[in-house]
Amino acid sequence: MGLFAKLARSSDLVQGMASRLGVDYGEIVAADPQAQGRKYMRAVLRCSTCGNQDGCSSLQREAAELNEAPSYCRNARLLSHLRGG
Repeated sequence: MGLFAKLARSSDLVQGMASRLGVDYGEIVAADPQAQGRKYMRAVLRCSTCGNQDGCSSLQREAAELNEAPSYCRNARLLSHLRGG
């Protein structure tokens, strides 16, 4: 998989995980595009280094909502913080 395809997939996975946790990344980034946009990009980059993207993709296909990110998620702590947890 090429770099841009990997980043696009990672962006989709970050957005999907956030959505399943009730986090609206679009709203968060719109509130402060410069600072939050950088944080979002770091989340995408962390996701791109995950060895379990296939598992994450499967989980997201199976679950419309989640109570928490899976333990393997490299953005679990960030997403929990964004949820207010």
